[in-house]
Amino acid sequence: MSHPTPREGTSVIALARRLVVKVGSSLVTDEGRGIDHAAVARWVQQIAGLHALGKEVILVSSGAIAEGVKRLGFSRRPSEVPLLQAAAAVGQMGLAQAYETAFSARGRNCAQILLTHADLANRRRYLNARSALLTLLAHHVVPVINENDTVVTDEIKVGDNDTLGALVTNLVEADALIILTDQSGLYSADPRKDPQATLIRDARADDPALAAMAGGAGSAIGKGGMLTKVLAARRAAQSGAHTVIASGREPDVLLRLAAGESIGSCLHAGSGKLAARKQWMTDHLQVAGRVSVDDGAARRLREGGASLLPVGVTEVAGEFERGDVIAVVDQQGREVARGLSNYAAAEARLIRRAPTSQIESILGFMEQPELIHRDNMVLMQAQQA
Repeated sequence: MSHPTPREGTSVIALARRLVVKVGSSLVTDEGRGIDHAAVARWVQQIAGLHALGKEVILVSSGAIAEGVKRLGFSRRPSEVPLLQAAAAVGQMGLAQAYETAFSARGRNCAQILLTHADLANRRRYLNARSALLTLLAHHVVPVINENDTVVTDEIKVGDNDTLGALVTNLVEADALIILTDQSGLYSADPRKDPQATLIRDARADDPALAAMAGGAGSAIGKGGMLTKVLAARRAAQSGAHTVIASGREPDVLLRLAAGESIGSCLHAGSGKLAARKQWMTDHLQVAGRVSVDDGAARRLREGGASLLPVGVTEVAGEFERGDVIAVVDQQGREVARGLSNYAAAEARLIRRAPTSQIESILGFMEQPELIHRDNMVLMQAQQA
């Protein structure tokens, strides 16, 4: 799928055919006191309007835990994992019901999809999720996506719906990601503290200065802050998608963006775009393990696009299997690259620092001369903050 190139004076949303829209908790709940059904109906009305313009829409919606907190009679959002999981399980029923009712009233079908990072880290499950989403879009169904907080653990969680929105954007190769929040967009400084702060209208998503501008967590209801939105935009840009961060309090914000109006902050993707397989590797929030390499190997990877040979490996950390995605770090601990390992961790420990000619004598076999082949590796300099 080719991504549209924005023209000056034209919103990237007006040109986009496939959109991922993320709405935060504060935009779909009544100040944390459960689902705001009128607000949900307004979002659905706008999404129906986008459909009428010929656009495909995937919705990433928060709100399940807030609804569960209300239904279970908790006085506040719990911190204990079992109680959070219970709130998510109960609240997800209410969230799905709210969207089903609203979409049905407009003659539209929607589908609930619950994901964890584990669903996206496994290549087969990743492709299955992609296939399911594209099939739903082909049948004019609106997928409503949330993290599966009922079963999620630290090891498999995405953590916030801004990041989830970016991962889904990359998964389906959407043209643009719209992150709606209770802020007007990204400011040069925290506008709540600095009266001189100005709204950033346009910027490159990979501009390292943006992360420094982003403040901390905003609403006490939700989980993410502006920094997660900036990092989500950077991640979405890897697949060529532009990101708009705008206020969900703006009337008909989605339709006005689609009409070409400039609202909020537009963080543009660069000209480069990772191949699908390499995009999948960068979208791993957790890797199965890591190997440290000497300065020479790090330089060859960064400058020459070389494969990683065992002789350049100084240390192996973690327990991984052949075919797992692992990180490659330099002597300063910076991630240089990541890729698919040709050897399990136990085997990698045996052959580290060994020249290729000795691999077979050490292991009794040689799967490949490289620990990671360059075709199965992606450099990570662009991902560094």
